[in-house]
Amino acid sequence: MIRLKNENQINGIRTSCKMLSAMYRDLIPLVKPGIQTIEIDIWVRDWIKKAGGKPAFLNYSNKPRTKPFPASICVSINEEVIHGIPSKRHIRDGDLVSLDCGINLGGFISDQAVSIEAGKVNSSVKKLNKATCESLYKALAAVKAGERLLQIARAVEGHIKPLGYGIVKEYCGHGVGFDLHEDPHVPNTPHGANPKMNNGMVFAIEPMINLGTSDVEVLEDDWTVVTADDRISAHWEHTVAIFGGKTEVLTEPLEQMVF
Repeated sequence: MIRLKNENQINGIRTSCKMLSAMYRDLIPLVKPGIQTIEIDIWVRDWIKKAGGKPAFLNYSNKPRTKPFPASICVSINEEVIHGIPSKRHIRDGDLVSLDCGINLGGFISDQAVSIEAGKVNSSVKKLNKATCESLYKALAAVKAGERLLQIARAVEGHIKPLGYGIVKEYCGHGVGFDLHEDPHVPNTPHGANPKMNNGMVFAIEPMINLGTSDVEVLEDDWTVVTADDRISAHWEHTVAIFGGKTEVLTEPLEQMVF
């Protein structure tokens, strides 16, 4: 069931989103070759606490048999598509580092992801990352009250398919605001339910685009999703709301810090 939000609730989600984007603006300059991913998680946990929020990802579990996620941020490197668990691993020159995080601020949840180029990244990775970000903005432009949800997927696919990249199908965007994952599913390829986009809907759009195959696998940690061919993946995400017949992107742009 899609949970619609009123104006006051959207205000609360918007405030959480602004806080999350502010955190990213402080974090992105720190994501450089040499830093351990666990250091990123510790920094994020401390920043959110000082700002007055709670990490929405920490101890999250959406499946009965899934171990709770043990960190405050997902750090997914190169072939890791999403849900990378921070560890003692060092970021290396040329890595593509995808960060995905959410904040619970007084019960209102935000969600945003960005892929950062650490050091000198090769041209094929740069093109993939830029195209993934571009597809997110194509998708955001398709969010209009009264239109059907799969217009979002058509926008992503229309931008990415001619480039020959793989579009991840098994994982997708989702409703957000009261919980981290709500209805509806927001796919990046046109399939599944196709409800109308109505006032009060808040959801996260998140293209996950692979340099090679669209197929993915889950590692033994029960969280980390990787490309089936071990080629690099990029991930960008915004939280968006429809209210009063208008569309508002609640998280703030970060691409100017990457490209």
